[in-house]
Amino acid sequence: MSTFEHEQVLIRTGQRSGLPIIVAVHSSTLGQAVGGCRVRQYADWRDALADALRLSAGMTAKCAAAGLDNGGGKTVVALPGGVTLTPSLRRDVLHDVADAAASLDGRYATGPDVGTTPDDMTVIGERTGHVLGRPLGRGGSGDSSGPTATGALAALRAVSGHLHGTPDLAGRRVAVVGVGSVGERLARMLTDEGADLLLSDIDPAKRALSAELGAAWDDPEQALTADVDLLVPAALGGVLTELIVPRLRCAAIAGPANNQLATPEVADLLHERGIIWVPDYIAGAGGVTYAVTVELQRGTADEGLGRVQAIENTVTDLLTRARTTGTTPAQAARELIERRLRTAATDPGRR
Repeated sequence: MSTFEHEQVLIRTGQRSGLPIIVAVHSSTLGQAVGGCRVRQYADWRDALADALRLSAGMTAKCAAAGLDNGGGKTVVALPGGVTLTPSLRRDVLHDVADAAASLDGRYATGPDVGTTPDDMTVIGERTGHVLGRPLGRGGSGDSSGPTATGALAALRAVSGHLHGTPDLAGRRVAVVGVGSVGERLARMLTDEGADLLLSDIDPAKRALSAELGAAWDDPEQALTADVDLLVPAALGGVLTELIVPRLRCAAIAGPANNQLATPEVADLLHERGIIWVPDYIAGAGGVTYAVTVELQRGTADEGLGRVQAIENTVTDLLTRARTTGTTPAQAARELIERRLRTAATDPGRR
């Protein structure tokens, strides 16, 4: 990273856990920064810092593109190799995270991410109110995988409309790579839509889902390059590399996985091949959109769902603008984000 663009980065040793607690606030230009709490093993704590910086910037883009009055942040807890997260240590970690978030005086609210759950947010909520994504029974918005999958489906409908003149996904060949909590929900939704599914996951036990849904199955490498209409990355990021682009046989890519591009230049390579790529921070914005609407804005569940489904309109407008201007959807999205941030910075009342 050649320049430092974050508003604030907090790095501290957890008072209880003794582990590195990192909170990165990328931007609060649009409003309170939001972003999940990631707890996972890292070879070096500086790798965790790089993750926090990158992911918090992605959250700024996600919120801005989704029309939310929120900025981007991220919490990352670096677990050294070989450390077992016992129930006792887990509670210590969560309370350390809560204290770190509370020390920012409301500039940032955390939520679930890799390695944490809605129940964990309840524990964090014992020490700070700057938290979202708690269970439904605790006044929260619940598991974000459902809204995230719903938002990804909305993006796929928009892409289908752009390519075929109709958002109908019946009969479309769709490869879903990664069928974890979000990918599985999305696969079930696509089955209900009548899509012709190919599923894939690094966990061979997930193959049972393909049998249940009547979908084809292949390993991730083959699924990425399958001859399909729509490719849906729904696992970890970095799968779209310069080496994989020439082998792709899809018309478009849209999915909920974060940081799908190995490098920003891959977006241009996809454009050169005539493959539409919907930026992941737009296709995957359903979870944060729902949680912010329901928990921070005190909206109803129906209002939250309506804003998630509006991702279809966002993607449609984005693809139309990209086609009209002859640019990539990624560039059109960046211009949208920059315009919102610039307007908010100069005229907060119009953000």
